[in-house]
Amino acid sequence: MTRRFGNEDRDIAVAAKMLRNGEIVAFPTETVYGLGADASNPGGIGRIYEAKARPRHNPLIVHVCDIEMAHNVAEFDPKAALVADRFWPGPLTMLLPKKVGSRLAPAVTAGLETVAVRFPSSKVAQRLIRAVGFPVAAPSANLSGKISPTRFAQVLRQLDGRIAGIVQDDACDHGLESTILSLIGTPAILRHGSVPQEPLEDLLGSLGEVGEPREISSPGQFRSHYAPEASVRTEVCEPTANMIWIGFGPDCEGCRLTLSTSGDLEEAARSLYDVMVEADLLARADDVIAFAPIPMYGLGRAINDRLRRAAAPR
Repeated sequence: MTRRFGNEDRDIAVAAKMLRNGEIVAFPTETVYGLGADASNPGGIGRIYEAKARPRHNPLIVHVCDIEMAHNVAEFDPKAALVADRFWPGPLTMLLPKKVGSRLAPAVTAGLETVAVRFPSSKVAQRLIRAVGFPVAAPSANLSGKISPTRFAQVLRQLDGRIAGIVQDDACDHGLESTILSLIGTPAILRHGSVPQEPLEDLLGSLGEVGEPREISSPGQFRSHYAPEASVRTEVCEPTANMIWIGFGPDCEGCRLTLSTSGDLEEAARSLYDVMVEADLLARADDVIAFAPIPMYGLGRAINDRLRRAAAPR
């Protein structure tokens, strides 16, 4: 059985001990629920890949509870320090050179010489990492390729019995995974997420953007991902009878569900996975989940990225 924990100090202490002992525990961040393991423990890291059925060549994000811990696992140049000062703690992951002697288990970085590192703003996540005393590697707490969970019940539905514990605290305020910014060479966005492109460009200037990579260098780069059981279509303005149409904005007469009736991209990002889960529960055998067009700016880039991957061939 998967143990349930609250967010009291005694619960955090027990969950942290389990992580130090090589078990895996799901916990909330400000983006989505993560599935954590002590990033120095090869056994725990292996259990993440097994529980999620995650391909072994797909690296993990390392979560830290302060800047000093980040400096212990990654090399920071002045540009990385500038980004950290502006966006941490928060929903931004930086891909940086891995520090020699970091003690990270090799599977965390899939054998690469780079590491994806993030300092979450979630107080629950920070307390858990601090109690472990070492960075916590944590992809989203879902089966590989499936919808990322933003609620305790969604983690339980996918991973109950497959993991040691879940810390319950439904506080995933952003609802989309972190933005992944590569600072290896020319700065580039590897995955759009909860930090929009515009404020990053305000700080760093024009950014590159990596499309479909030949080789995976960072989490979140698989073509098919974030998918419900039902098929997904995007950019649908006129739904057919077998579609569960999900609207955006005030002009969605006939939509079954909506991401935001007012056309607010922050609301749409927060609700995306919850609405996708609800639509999947409503879908019958041949139904298709269809999304109305989402504008391609701000958080719309991240929403469209998730929808494109959910609609990709599986």
